[in-house]
Formats: sequence, structure tokens, C-alpha cells
Amino acid sequence: MDAPDSASVHENAAIVTEPSAPLPYVLMPINATVMQATNTITNATGMSFASVPGGHRDAPISIGDILTVTVFEAQAGGLFIPGEAGVRSGNFVDIPRQQVDQTGSINIPFADTIKVAGLTPRAVSAIIRDRLKERAIEPQVVVAVAEQRGNQVSVLGEANSPSRFPIDPGGLRLLAAIARAGGPKYPDYEVTVTLKRAGKTYSQYLAAIVRRPPEDILLAPGDVIFLTRVPRVFMAFGSTPTPGSIGGTNNRRFTFENYDMSLAEALAKAGGLDGSRANSKSVFVYRFEPKQLLENVGLEVRGFPTALVPAVYKFDMSKPDGWFQADSFRVRDHDVISVAESPSTEFIKLMAPLDAATANAANINSIVNSK
Repeated sequence: MDAPDSASVHENAAIVTEPSAPLPYVLMPINATVMQATNTITNATGMSFASVPGGHRDAPISIGDILTVTVFEAQAGGLFIPGEAGVRSGNFVDIPRQQVDQTGSINIPFADTIKVAGLTPRAVSAIIRDRLKERAIEPQVVVAVAEQRGNQVSVLGEANSPSRFPIDPGGLRLLAAIARAGGPKYPDYEVTVTLKRAGKTYSQYLAAIVRRPPEDILLAPGDVIFLTRVPRVFMAFGSTPTPGSIGGTNNRRFTFENYDMSLAEALAKAGGLDGSRANSKSVFVYRFEPKQLLENVGLEVRGFPTALVPAVYKFDMSKPDGWFQADSFRVRDHDVISVAESPSTEFIKLMAPLDAATANAANINSIVNSK
């Protein structure tokens, strides 16, 4: 069913508002300074994980963990080792396993209740030794985590094997946790990693974490990592090949094929410039840019009412340097690329009705004369 025409929509409207004023924007022919400024913002897209606080290399003891405690004495006849020779071998005693209770504590004979949650095994050993030193003979204490039930992280979402597992004694990094969950189901440039820690949420592209070592942070107990597939896209309009003629892609919305896609790659995926219609001197990229970027390139944008300013970048692809610039310009998610039509195309469109009218007149004249 065809949609209603414009006249019908206007005639049936109860109220018609005034059209909005033209949206002001900044037009920037591309140059080296502009290129560097915009690519810097593109490369920094996303929240940096490197500044997220709270990671641990040595995960502390947590509620629910099960601990083993071994007490050594320097000689027999002390608190734990009998004085009679041959009664038992060795100069140590194993305390029954202790599970850290909801208060974060364990109970050790002759040492009373000890709050251990948040401490390292080495610190707990020192506390127990200090409490036993007046009763045992030169005691030494070894504390170890037998089962980690509290210091765990979860990897969920678009992972091949979503799971929950403990942090390694030497710490666990973000990429190692994702690998332990089977890795992502999709390419890294299509996957967003969301980290939930201490009531706050942080997000970053997986590809950025892979490429920037500081982003591969140490995890903390209770961290939840969620992998989400979010394909980035760009739109191409104007004098590019007709939709459907490019590999069966019957639209003008294209997905990225790598993390740092260039304008040249984007144009190539859209089929390039239509040689019969395109104005190669006028290829435009539309996006919103922060005011700070525009001020950095010497533009006065304080008059714009919003923090983001509509910006249009212009490329001249009729010159060789335009192609080099296009190959260096980084495309962002939801960029709009537009290829202008050449003036000759507009002239041809104008002349087409006149040509048709002339042809019809000639045909009519021919028919009349033939009679």
C-alpha cells in the first residue's frame, strides 16, 4: 500500500507548527591540523579502563572462603605438640578448616575470633602468631586459602562459555578472564566490554583493550564483566552506486570490518564514487564534535548552545592528496558520508524534461506530416 502524499498529510493535520530554523554547523575542508585533532578524539572513544580503581594483584580473603591453618612449634612440650616423644611425628598441628563467616571472621583455638575478611593470608598468619606467642613455643603459622568462594568474578553475555570463577593468587587480568570464559563469540571490533565494580559501570571496546595494554586491568572480587555485540555502522548517500549493486547489500547502511576503519575503506565498501554522477571535489563526512576539538583548530564555537557541535568535513578526491587524507581519516560509529553530485549531473536532470518534450513534439509532428 502506498503512503499518503504530502498534500494529504498537510490537509488532515489539526495543527501545523512552524518549521525549525536551519541547524548551524561547521564546515571544515580537511587539512593536517584538522585531521590530527579529529583522529585524536576518534582514537580516544570510550571510557578508559586504565583509570578504573580497585583492582588487586593479591586478592584478599573474602566471606565464604575456606582457609587452612597450620601451627608450627619450635619443640615438643608446648601448646600444641605433646612432650612425650613418639606420641606424634612432626612439630606442627593442622587446625580444622575454617570457613569465613558472614562477619568476615574465623575461630582459632587459643587465639579466639579473628576478623580476616579483607586481609591477605600472610597478614592473618602474623595475627595468629602474635596471639599464640605467649602460650606456644616460638610459634610459626601458615595460612592458605583452600577454596575461594568469595573472591570470584563473572563473565557473562556474548562469551562462548559464560562462567563464574575465582581470582588467581597472583591476580587476574580482564583479558585472561574473558579467555577463561571461552573468549567472545564475535570479532573484537564488534564487542563492547562492560565492567561492573563497586556499584559503578564502565564500558570500552574489546578491540581497544587488546591494542592498549594499560586497558587490560587487574580484576577485583565481585567484578562482573558483560560482553555485548554492538556492530558499528556508517551510512553512505549521494553519488555512490545504486543500493543492491554492491554485493547484494540493498541499503546504504554498512557495518565496520575492522576497529580503525578509514574513510577510504568506507567508500570502498559503499562501492566508491559513481563515475557518471559524483563530484569528486565534494565528499563530505557529517558528525558531532566536542567544542574543545574545534577550539583546538582555531574555530570560535562558543556561540553554539550545546557541548557537541554539528561538523562537516570536506574532502577533495580529485587530487592525489585527497586519497591519502581519506585513508588516514578514521570513521566513527554512525558517521554519515555524502558524495555530492557533479554540476553536469544537475544540468542533465534539468534538461531531461526539455529533451522529453522536444522528442514528443518531434514525434507528433512526424505523425501529422505522415498523414
